[in-house]
Amino acid sequence: MATKDKNIWILLVFMLSGLVIGGLLGEISKSVSWLWWLGYRQEFGLASPVTLDLNVIKISFSLMFKISIASIIGMALAIFLYRKV
Repeated sequence: MATKDKNIWILLVFMLSGLVIGGLLGEISKSVSWLWWLGYRQEFGLASPVTLDLNVIKISFSLMFKISIASIIGMALAIFLYRKV
């Protein structure tokens, strides 16, 4: 039975695992002719890194999101499973 005092970290682990597994399945399904739509993805973020040069240390920041249909389905399934646990 589901309780109200669930840990938020467990939800984050469930969601991240759903995103990663869904993304992998999306990449695999791109080569299958009737599952091509699962591999459709959109990319957004900083394509070229922002660099902070302090003469002693040089730091580069970059962040890119690649969200596919399969990763969205995986995240929704992970949230559903989290609510059932």
